[in-house]
Amino acid sequence: MNILMLSATFPYPPTRGGTSVRTFNLLKFLKQQSHHITLGTLIDQDVSHEEVSTLRGWVDELGVFQRPLDEVQATGAIGKMMRLANFAISGVPPSVTTTRSPAMQNWVTEKIASAQFDAITCEHSVNEVYVPENISTLIPKSVVNIHSSVYGTCAHQLANGTAENALRDRLTLPLLKRYEQRYCQKFSDLVVTTAEDRRQMSELSGKEPIHVISNGVDLDLFTMRSQDPNGQSLVFIGAMDNLPNIDAVTFLAREIFPLVLQKHPAAALSLVGARPTPAVQALSEIPNVTVTGKVSEMRPYLHESTVCVIPMRTGYGIKNKTLEAMAAGVPIVASDRGLEGLAVEGNNIPLRALRAETAAEYATAIGRLFDSAELRAQLSENGRALIERDYTWAIAGEQYEQVLTSQ
Repeated sequence: MNILMLSATFPYPPTRGGTSVRTFNLLKFLKQQSHHITLGTLIDQDVSHEEVSTLRGWVDELGVFQRPLDEVQATGAIGKMMRLANFAISGVPPSVTTTRSPAMQNWVTEKIASAQFDAITCEHSVNEVYVPENISTLIPKSVVNIHSSVYGTCAHQLANGTAENALRDRLTLPLLKRYEQRYCQKFSDLVVTTAEDRRQMSELSGKEPIHVISNGVDLDLFTMRSQDPNGQSLVFIGAMDNLPNIDAVTFLAREIFPLVLQKHPAAALSLVGARPTPAVQALSEIPNVTVTGKVSEMRPYLHESTVCVIPMRTGYGIKNKTLEAMAAGVPIVASDRGLEGLAVEGNNIPLRALRAETAAEYATAIGRLFDSAELRAQLSENGRALIERDYTWAIAGEQYEQVLTSQ
């Protein structure tokens, strides 16, 4: 079938993580099944000519457009009121409008008008802005790969006190709800990553069908480590300009890690990921904390770490970082948010990770793993087995193909 895929995030290399890794691996699977893939995407200065050339080899047609530059916005109370007013009038959040490329919009409009496609997919809800309200009359199958609810994420941040700007978010929350309810209606199918996401989107939009397709792991890229490094090293992996990740690493470095150091003064913490913000870079001033910035491979950092800590306090959906650490055989201590969608303990379920929520709970769980090679081995083996059984990109790709080809 002919598939038009839209991704505001450039989906190569898959080591970029987040949306990139999911989009690339799904399009890779579809291409390998002999589907004809046309991809529209955005680039910025971080994308090289070599990366564009390589991605072009994975699709039949590639439309590449420059990501819009951030416009200088009015500051202060007046600027905030203007942005809120624009959101209220247009019904589209600033996070969507600021990444919309007019050139890409023209290209998408022409592609849709060509009547050559059997399906169109938005690889993240932000891409819905390119799709007209009457898409169901133009292309037989239209899918939005939501990842997670923007309304639900905002509501959760307000509820647990992690909102970047609580006053602004309280004002925009009803607008986000209305926005999400509206855009969901134009697509034939919604895709989310966990059962919790499906419940949330079903209650919010009333739309069906909603398909749960988890993320996966490239098992050739994230191989099982050959041995336990022992030691007392901690690692967190992820994009360091992502707000939930910024909150998580700040919590980890400033509240959890000092408690770990009290009992394990030789412990070290590596925060590994591209585009660290100034707030994240400042964490390197804490003794024994390293902020790496962009690295060519995550795998060596995982293999060399005693424990992977994933103290997510916000953000819905299954986490690539959790799956990748399990695949690499690294014992995990994580929050309920970090383990969302995964069965890691319980009746007839092998122990696959340790849970924690407070800083003290994290320090205790990390200490248990530092002190017990047996417990580390148990989590390592059980985590890898779970990934091999349920969370490969082949499994996710097959499920995505079924959604696209279903009547």
